[in-house]
Amino acid sequence: MRSSVRLRRVWFVFAALLILAMVAACQTPAPAAPAGDATAPAAEEADGSADGSSLPAADGTFTYWGGLIFSEAANQMLVDRIEQWGEERGVNVDVVMINQNETVQRVSAAIEAGTMPDALDVGRGFMDLLALQGQLEVMDDLYEEIGAEVGWLPASDLATNPDRVNGHRYGIPFSLGGNVLYRRADVLEPVGFAEAPETWMELADMARAANNPPVVYGMGFALSNVGDANTTTTTILQSFGGRIADDEGVNCTIDSPETRTYLEWVTTAFADGLFPPGVTTWDGAGDNVAYQSGNAAFIFNPGSVYLYMRDNDPELGDATRYSALPAGPVLRISPVDANVRVIPTNSNNKELARDLLKYLADPEFMKEYYYNAIYGPAAEAYQDAPIFSESPVHEGLLDLALNGTFGAFPDVDNPAFAEYQTNFLTPRMVQRVVVDDVSLDDAIAETQAACQAIYDKYK
Repeated sequence: MRSSVRLRRVWFVFAALLILAMVAACQTPAPAAPAGDATAPAAEEADGSADGSSLPAADGTFTYWGGLIFSEAANQMLVDRIEQWGEERGVNVDVVMINQNETVQRVSAAIEAGTMPDALDVGRGFMDLLALQGQLEVMDDLYEEIGAEVGWLPASDLATNPDRVNGHRYGIPFSLGGNVLYRRADVLEPVGFAEAPETWMELADMARAANNPPVVYGMGFALSNVGDANTTTTTILQSFGGRIADDEGVNCTIDSPETRTYLEWVTTAFADGLFPPGVTTWDGAGDNVAYQSGNAAFIFNPGSVYLYMRDNDPELGDATRYSALPAGPVLRISPVDANVRVIPTNSNNKELARDLLKYLADPEFMKEYYYNAIYGPAAEAYQDAPIFSESPVHEGLLDLALNGTFGAFPDVDNPAFAEYQTNFLTPRMVQRVVVDDVSLDDAIAETQAACQAIYDKYK
């Protein structure tokens, strides 16, 4: 756990850099490196030949599923990079970009149908679950080979820790990231709040003062079945002292006074109208749209909204301030986790897939990619990308990559916790109260039972 003093120091730097970054920000992102420029030597090194002659011929079309993010430029960079690899290797490629909130559903259907891609992007927790099901190739040697070139950061080592799943590593990290708190200074300062909230309780007070529906709602936080809502709910629950399970990571502890205190806090804010309409059914873009349209005073976001404002709405950017997530009554938590690239066991092009993952890990490409993406770096060789000193949000993402609280903290970071999060059980618990009008006691009891059923599977 990192001290609040350290976090506070970093975010003070954050605020200072914001002024410089907003003055320097231009309307369109700097162009990515042209295909075949700085990245061509890495392509030759990946397999010892520029034309990939030492690699086997592809068995049919090579399919890659990329994780769609809220940056068209970053999405296109990934597509272009994989297609460039295909041209250099003489491989016909098909790149499909998938909404990350739909990855679990798409992968589950593909496993059932026997139509998994040759390689794909997934979240670290889902990687663990797929590995336990025998669906992923072991990546120990590839992880070490790439790591010798780029220098994995400690959080990348934790994300692929072989002690957690079957004694092996199953993915190649390409990002470390988390959420930053965005706030509308032009809305909050006129009602007396010039500084960032130190606690969630203070944030609620600020949100009430700024709440002016339907123009501006205080809390633009998802309470739906998407990844953002796990931050809104599970992270804040933990900061209130609640835990998903015990210190052994075996028995669920949802049914606790701390969970009730958290539920009282969030459901009271909902009843007071601090959340925009529809937050219980938002997709992954809900908070983006709310903030970009001027309808939210606070949101959590990694970097996509910053990129939008940098390129499309500098006036809103000038009115925005950034800070670490606030503390609860018990803890301040700044979660960081990884996105990884994996190879399914039923891929017919495993050697080609391994070559592609090395090709994608090239530092020059990754540095350009981070300019347009919403992530912190996964390796030392990526840290000096200019964006991590030019953008206040990306400086925060770099700090999270280096100093954030990893994964499930303070819970045990195991596959049971990953499955709990994949099923969005904490936001569902909130929904049961604010949508279905279930009592706090019943919502907690239902979630406790569902949680324990998951943890029992791993005993």
